[in-house]
Amino acid sequence: MLVLVAPGQGAQTPGFLTDWLALPGAADRVAAWSDAIGLDLAHFGTKADADEIRDTSVAQPLLVAAGLLSAAALGDIAAEIAPGAVAGHSVGEITAAAFAGVLDDTAALTLVRRRGLAMAEAAAVTETGMSALLGGDPEVSVAHLEKLGLTPANVNGAGQIVAAGTMEQLAALSEDKPEGVRKVVPLKVAGAFHTRHMAPAVDTLAEAAKALTPGDPKVTYVSNKDGRAVATGAEVLERLVGQVANPVRWDLCMETFKELGVTAIVEVCPGGTLTGLAKRALPGVKTLALKSPADLDAARELVAEHTQQA
Repeated sequence: MLVLVAPGQGAQTPGFLTDWLALPGAADRVAAWSDAIGLDLAHFGTKADADEIRDTSVAQPLLVAAGLLSAAALGDIAAEIAPGAVAGHSVGEITAAAFAGVLDDTAALTLVRRRGLAMAEAAAVTETGMSALLGGDPEVSVAHLEKLGLTPANVNGAGQIVAAGTMEQLAALSEDKPEGVRKVVPLKVAGAFHTRHMAPAVDTLAEAAKALTPGDPKVTYVSNKDGRAVATGAEVLERLVGQVANPVRWDLCMETFKELGVTAIVEVCPGGTLTGLAKRALPGVKTLALKSPADLDAARELVAEHTQQA
């Protein structure tokens, strides 16, 4: 069974959309999305520097656009890709919602634009950030983070937890790592996402969601909240709203993939993070990350081997 996944914030790099925009029809599609949300996605995906695309209000719609564009280049999800399940990490959940037919592309980008702006505004209140803990025992690490006043904002599995909080708290973590943790790595994000610091963004996103009419998922949609498959579009949308201030449980998502019988995972652009976690947590599962259009042929071969229908 194939699972199609979408990465979250921090996966973006300068110029990562350049080669994708050279594909037939891609530039026109991105231009239409840019007009719809009032953000020049082509500029930020090709010419902007690392600091510009670190901006939450830019990074989030850029990542969703990249995921939608690369998936479309891979093939029609219903007819050609036919995944057994879809999921996204953090903002990637909006990309996955579009894959599942809960939101159309324009609705997904409109929602993520509001999400990025609201989270950027919330992040501006206090200087906050996130750092990944590599290695160590999860229970020991979580207890240590709570002692420092930090939140385990992403429990990613495969020995990785992401801590979030104020810059002072993160500095203390760098000086005082949990027992067994090999390294603490600051992430390329501009806020303590999936924590209480994002609470102001929830109301804004809830208001934006009222204007949307979600469809029920046409393929199994696995939620970050608890790793559970969600059956209705209304619940998917409700979870997308609340998730900005609650931890991401990617470890539980991968457990659900395993229970569903996953045999292959394809991660859309800018892929790499989630397939890296899967290689460690789901041994034996084939993985492929779409980093550039050069990966499309190999991805199509993998899809053909593991889809549920021809």
